[in-house]
Amino acid sequence: MKRRDFFKKGTQGVVAASIFPIIGDISAQTSNSTNVLFKEEKALRETLKKDPIRRKTLVVDVAVIGGGMSGISAAVSAARNGAKVVLVQDRPVLGGNASSEMRVTVNGVKNLENKHKVERETGIVEELLIENWHYNPQESYHVWDHVLYNYVIREKNLTLLLNTTALDVNIDENKIKSVVCRQLTTETDFTINAPVFVDCSGDGFVAATAGAEFKQGREGKAEFNEKYAPDKPDGWVMGDCFMMITKDMGRPVPFYAPEYAVPFDAEKAFKDKHRKIKHLKEGFWWVELGSDVDIIGERDEIRHKLMANFYGVWNHIKNSGDFPEAANIVLDWVGSIPGRRESRRFVGDYILSEPDMLGLRHFDDAIAFGGWSLDEHCPGGIENLNEPASYFHSRFKEVYQIPFRCLYSKNIDNLLFAGRNVSVTHIALSSTRIIGTCSMMGQAAGTAAAMCANKGVSPRKLYQNNINDLQEQLLRDDSYFPHRPAKDPKDKARTADLIFASSTSSGDVKNLLDGVSRDEINKIHHWQSEGLNAELQLEWNKPQKFTSVEMKFDTNLQRLMMMHKDPAKNKGQVTAVPPELIKDFTVEARVQGNWKEVGKKEYNITRLVKINFDEVKATAIRLKLKNTHGKENIRMFEVRCY
Repeated sequence: MKRRDFFKKGTQGVVAASIFPIIGDISAQTSNSTNVLFKEEKALRETLKKDPIRRKTLVVDVAVIGGGMSGISAAVSAARNGAKVVLVQDRPVLGGNASSEMRVTVNGVKNLENKHKVERETGIVEELLIENWHYNPQESYHVWDHVLYNYVIREKNLTLLLNTTALDVNIDENKIKSVVCRQLTTETDFTINAPVFVDCSGDGFVAATAGAEFKQGREGKAEFNEKYAPDKPDGWVMGDCFMMITKDMGRPVPFYAPEYAVPFDAEKAFKDKHRKIKHLKEGFWWVELGSDVDIIGERDEIRHKLMANFYGVWNHIKNSGDFPEAANIVLDWVGSIPGRRESRRFVGDYILSEPDMLGLRHFDDAIAFGGWSLDEHCPGGIENLNEPASYFHSRFKEVYQIPFRCLYSKNIDNLLFAGRNVSVTHIALSSTRIIGTCSMMGQAAGTAAAMCANKGVSPRKLYQNNINDLQEQLLRDDSYFPHRPAKDPKDKARTADLIFASSTSSGDVKNLLDGVSRDEINKIHHWQSEGLNAELQLEWNKPQKFTSVEMKFDTNLQRLMMMHKDPAKNKGQVTAVPPELIKDFTVEARVQGNWKEVGKKEYNITRLVKINFDEVKATAIRLKLKNTHGKENIRMFEVRCY
């Protein structure tokens, strides 16, 4: 039905449904409205004949460019902290390298050299991983795209622009005033005005166009005293790569390589222990290509070469006779967009380096942590078989801190960044580039951006005058960085005269107030009930005003949770909502001697739970913890009252 026909035919229903009184001639009013609509349509058509680009202006508090995992974390955290946010993503789906278009695993800290081999990231990235198992137990990457989409668009302060690419940046002195973006699907240019911008796009087009200082390539040993760096600096960056997924046809199926496939030198390649065919399911990370000149400008050439080399490797697997187990295996999906590890790294007030990480340096502005090994991939990738596929230089005994000064520009006053483009050396990036770590930096950058917009200050001023406020907000929102416990003076739970529980099988209820919301190596910070239907109570000698109670429960942070392309890698994981996690509970307040239910949660799927309610004046808060998603005891790490 044409729009004008719909308008005419729908008039009667519209009028009948109206709650406003109709005065005068209805047909005359309808006719006038129709004429106005026709005039507007005609004017628009005439305008678009002369200029096909539609133009709109958005005014927001925070503009986030790039909708990968770090960009999602930045945008959602800024929105949750009160900022009006726009998230600009140049693809039709969210997730970046983790999306269905590239399918890179959302890895985080693992393989630490202590009894906590895994130290999983919390906050927004964990919420997303749990939601994925809740909505997507079938492990579909296309459904994962929509899990991310749902997570973003439900935020009331957040506007999402998909298929939208940054074109230009307007600068006033050392500040970004606006960014012009084009949404290809609607042929619309958006001019986005904001006091704060966050570039989470990886390559950092907006930041670079604004004139933000950046580094590219490898530093020499001497510049940062990095023993794993090359003797002399050069332009090499770690390479792009493709992923794949296969399936078993149950019968032998031939493979015919495309004409552009590059023959694979298996004899030379397999001399390196890392270039091995360990499985036939999800691709080979060592089929990668970097650049020592311009990895961004060479992207399409690299894409073609990657495809050629990938099909050369697969042709060897299928047709060399060395892999009889591949007879029934066929390619079900092969990426067409390379996943990128490294390009520009923007310079902040601090550049994180190898000695900082290996020395576990403490920073007064810590806002996130990392712990993936120093995993520097081979310069040249598969075109350089003379070197190992990757130099796994060193693992970490403990997680290291990442300072806030790595997340904002040294010379553009209102620019933050998060992800693989932050202020680190090439060697440091070999660890910080992991998606879980990038997501934590995204949450920190988004929270900081909201605070900058609210206070009217630059990120540098926020560091100088309000870094404690930023850290406290991040810890409250379930981030973590070692050696920095929460100590929020507004948290009334810290002033409780008494805290007790109906039972205890492990830990102590007082641990819930110590400011550390996870168990650390050789130090527990939890309280655990004995059985279900437990109660926890806080008492104050004098009545207090309350509007919220916030809790952090157990999800077993020493167990992996990510989705894999190869289901065999799920061994040791739980492919569902963590069984340790609280499921149903209520919150009560004792008002004038009587208990009053002020909130409840049914079928909870988040570690951090914030229960908000109308203000009450009470002398006690009681949690009635009913059950979990499977475990026989209830474990908590924190309770706060505001």
